[in-house]
Amino acid sequence: MTGDGRLVLAGAPIGRAGDVSPRLREVLGAADVVAAEDTRRLRRLAAELDVEITGRVVSYYDQNEAGRAQELLESLKEGRTVVVITDAGMPGVSDPGYRLTRLAVEAGVTVTALPGPSAVTTALAVSGLPSDRFCFEGFPPRRSGERARRLGALAREERTMVFFEAPHRLAESLAAMAEAFGPERPAAVCRELTKTYEEVRRGGLGELAAWAAGGVKGEVTVVVSGHVPGAVEQDPDELVAEVERRVAGGVQRKLAVAEVAKEAGVPKRELYDLVHKRL
Repeated sequence: MTGDGRLVLAGAPIGRAGDVSPRLREVLGAADVVAAEDTRRLRRLAAELDVEITGRVVSYYDQNEAGRAQELLESLKEGRTVVVITDAGMPGVSDPGYRLTRLAVEAGVTVTALPGPSAVTTALAVSGLPSDRFCFEGFPPRRSGERARRLGALAREERTMVFFEAPHRLAESLAAMAEAFGPERPAAVCRELTKTYEEVRRGGLGELAAWAAGGVKGEVTVVVSGHVPGAVEQDPDELVAEVERRVAGGVQRKLAVAEVAKEAGVPKRELYDLVHKRL
């Protein structure tokens, strides 16, 4: 049995301190322990909110999360209220929080959330892309080969996809997405959401990759439309060229069309018509 400890996952503002709820002020001021991804940012936020944190403040970030989670669990078992807060958004969503939450649940400790801003749902809302069904894919892999494999596995995902990305890797990630999903696949790059220099760029992935090549700064969230069954998302000229390459290599045109259509995920009749028009 555990005591009356309580784990509170607190959503932090993703840009403006004024977006927080009155409850965050209350919880930060009353917590026994506040575990922060960056204690300096927490102190600045508390000052902006005019909140005095009377509990113990500890760091809780990626590199110390595994060890610190066990320590925090002991505080919870002793009946203390522990608040987890990250630099921005909800703990556990591409930020520290999951390990402690899992341990607390397994130990029978009460876990609750203090809802707050989220870059995932904010970007989805302003993207202008379908939001009835979506999935969050976090950060794409850094290595090009692994990234290509991950995105290739998502090429037929029909839900709108939301990604996080570092600004210095944005251009190459968008180019990889254009390669995997097709350059015309609709997408939106949401930069500095809720902040002074907020910007939302919408367009095809190829167009956005070319724009990002010029350099982008700030926090970035990318929203990509899901695959529409039957849509020719690859460059039609490239599909036709691939059919002709196979024909030149000795494959019958009908079979070549069938092979390329299957690989590209497009109707055979649609691709056959494209090929026939270019004969």
